[in-house]
Amino acid sequence: MTKKDLTARLASVLGKQKSTAPPLVPESGSVNPPQGNPAAPRMPQASPPEQQFAAPQTAPPQAAPPQQLQPAPNLDMSGTNPADADAIDGLLDRLNTLSSGSPGQAAAAAPPAGPPPSPAQDAAPPQQPRRRRRPGESQPAAASQHVPKVEEFIPREPNSIRDSKLNDSLIAELALKYINANGEASGQEVSEHIRMPFTTLIDLFSQMKFDQLIYYKDTTSLNDYVMGLTDLGRERARSSSSKCTYYGAAPVPLKDYIAAVGKQSIAFQTPGRDDLDRAFSDLLINKNMFLRLGAAMNSGRGMFLFGFPGNGKTSIAERVTKAFGEFVWIPRCVICEGELIRVFDPAQHEPAPLDDDGGLLSDLKVDERWIRIRRPTIIAGGELTMDNLEMSFNPSTGINEAPLQMKSNMGTLVIDDFGRQRMTTDELLNRWIVPLEKRYDFLNLPSGKKIQIPFDQLVIFSTNLEPKDLVDDAFLRRIPYKIEVKDPTEEEFRELFKIMCPLMKFEYEQGPIDHVIENHYKAVNRPFRCCQPRDLLLQIKNYCLYMRKPVVLSNENFDFAASNYFAVM
Repeated sequence: MTKKDLTARLASVLGKQKSTAPPLVPESGSVNPPQGNPAAPRMPQASPPEQQFAAPQTAPPQAAPPQQLQPAPNLDMSGTNPADADAIDGLLDRLNTLSSGSPGQAAAAAPPAGPPPSPAQDAAPPQQPRRRRRPGESQPAAASQHVPKVEEFIPREPNSIRDSKLNDSLIAELALKYINANGEASGQEVSEHIRMPFTTLIDLFSQMKFDQLIYYKDTTSLNDYVMGLTDLGRERARSSSSKCTYYGAAPVPLKDYIAAVGKQSIAFQTPGRDDLDRAFSDLLINKNMFLRLGAAMNSGRGMFLFGFPGNGKTSIAERVTKAFGEFVWIPRCVICEGELIRVFDPAQHEPAPLDDDGGLLSDLKVDERWIRIRRPTIIAGGELTMDNLEMSFNPSTGINEAPLQMKSNMGTLVIDDFGRQRMTTDELLNRWIVPLEKRYDFLNLPSGKKIQIPFDQLVIFSTNLEPKDLVDDAFLRRIPYKIEVKDPTEEEFRELFKIMCPLMKFEYEQGPIDHVIENHYKAVNRPFRCCQPRDLLLQIKNYCLYMRKPVVLSNENFDFAASNYFAVM
């Protein structure tokens, strides 16, 4: 049958439907499935010519949700005008798409156009018609070429208060304290502040109103009201605040936090050479140092970085975390046995919120009680005391502050200038000898209960002293990697000048560099240090700015900088 014959027959059928049958789509826009075939669109009683366009039913059709049809174009179908051929072909494709059979059956429903296919064409599988994606329908994975990488652990939004593993009384206390502090608040405002989905709080607000704790002052949107506190609610809020003033994000149970640390542990991270190159891209690192650092980081057990001051031990320790996975999730607050423990610290943690760009990540329903941060790097220097390693309870607020090792979980904890802390090395040894071995720690709550938390971080001890002069063999055994940060060679020292000159707006010149190395290093047998090229250039820059001279490298400028910098060295 040719395309012209097909066009004429379809026009004849549609002409009969137009005069005798109801429209394809009711005014309501919905189509009810017919009783005989629930997957096929509803059609009027077929006349004999129309049956030639029906898909052959070789097997019982599978049930599928009813399809919705758009009204057919208001075309003149009484003849075989070639101008209408394209519109009719599109209508045929639409009918094939909405058929209930398989792709092969849908293709078989359309009569062939043109010469008969060859045997090779018959053997080829029929092509499935393209179908427009409905609003809200997810795109097939095969069609998505650029899918953003999603972390293995993503906290999911709870469907109810019970699903959050908290109780109604705790959420009600947070809501009462928030409304009491602000005078009035809508349900959405309470939901955003305590980081709980609004749909999970609707029944709770109704119960609080029934208990005469709140009253509705005004409406804001569907199922939401502006709420105020009754006298009973205000008294309940004050009583709760006298025990604990916290009314921030709803807490996360300690068990969920421990499970999250296990799923995001640095023990699962195996950084390679490419990861280290990326993390230390702004530093000049010896190749042998890379080999030793890479093995120590993959162990996740900890390391000593020792050597002379000024060779970049602290800078190396700060960049180690970048070689691990970039982001982790931590709870804003943890609850255990009724005690609140604040984990997220804006002074120590760098938030990394998900990009709301309409992509895959923005479609995820994330539990807002958790916050996405960059893997933490926490540095403790000479100010470290034993109190920093224990739970800190504030009696005026009733809130516990997590210790440093808990805040640094899934990241790096750097003990800088080890051996110069206010606490002795023996105290630190006795406190951490078990956590370093077992990878967990015990903390005491104000109630007297002792809890177990993960000790999941790469601990780096940075010191200018020999490790064997600081601690005994028992402690050294639990820090299996001892890496010496050596002085740079002359070649590396010159390379540092080449790196630092553009960064500090200097034009690199070889002559002044040769002058300072020959006269201020080799002549006096002074060792090279990694920090000295930066420090000497800074001296020259400040001197030139003061003298209103061009900021350039010269023998005179280097002599002035060296006389200041090495005055007592």
